[in-house]
Amino acid sequence: MRLGIVQALVDSSKEVNLTRAEDNIRQAVEGGADIVVLGEMFNCPYHNAAFVANAEPREGRSVERLSAAAAKHGVYLVGGSIPLLENEKIYNASFVFDRTGRVIAVHKKVHLFDIAIDGGQVFRESATFTAGDSITLFDTEFGKMGLCICFDFRFPELARVMALEGARCIFVPAAFNMTTGPAHWELMFRQRAVDNQLFTAGVAPARSHQGYVSYANSIAASPWGDVLYRADETPVNAVVDIDLTQIESIRRQLPLLTARRTDLYSIGRTGT
Repeated sequence: MRLGIVQALVDSSKEVNLTRAEDNIRQAVEGGADIVVLGEMFNCPYHNAAFVANAEPREGRSVERLSAAAAKHGVYLVGGSIPLLENEKIYNASFVFDRTGRVIAVHKKVHLFDIAIDGGQVFRESATFTAGDSITLFDTEFGKMGLCICFDFRFPELARVMALEGARCIFVPAAFNMTTGPAHWELMFRQRAVDNQLFTAGVAPARSHQGYVSYANSIAASPWGDVLYRADETPVNAVVDIDLTQIESIRRQLPLLTARRTDLYSIGRTGT
């Protein structure tokens, strides 16, 4: 499987962002990508006022344009995330399209980014967004894939459920900041990959110093914890080879998932 990683700058204009995404999807497919992944909030700036101003329904132009791009180029597309307006609520949502442009999955961010880091970032997604309530997987010709958004990936239980449900790679549109990114970004993607013996891929916006500052550094990690690809802070359009046969090989050599003691993993079972 060849993975297209699109780390792009985000403009204040939705039209600019959509046109840029279409061009990047084309370039990734020309580079041989089977699945292309965009960054979190690729179509608008990352702040609450922009989420409200750019919220749109499933029938809006962002989903329409992404669907058309997937169909035109015959590629699976993980459309980063957008502010989705649904039943008078706004969600941080990621749409997945198959090679015909059909929507095959929608993930609404489950864990909202409400944080206050001493000396660093303060942000409350819950001031605008409503949390989703589903774990998201989707089927491809390469097997089952998992999908979550940014802060979701900090919760190991979520990744473990996706692994147990058969996910071979977990895609994570994300936008870590300059406080948590240097500390945790690579560590987290390698850690989830090793613990669950699957591939992980995080795709972020490129870094701009206007407004929210993305750590960028889009990444792909193997089930052995190797970093297969890592960007810097600049716009990139990369295609990464993913050897899915490594999953079975590594799980056979180091049978972590089958050796679990689920009879012990509950609160109150500690020894005296």
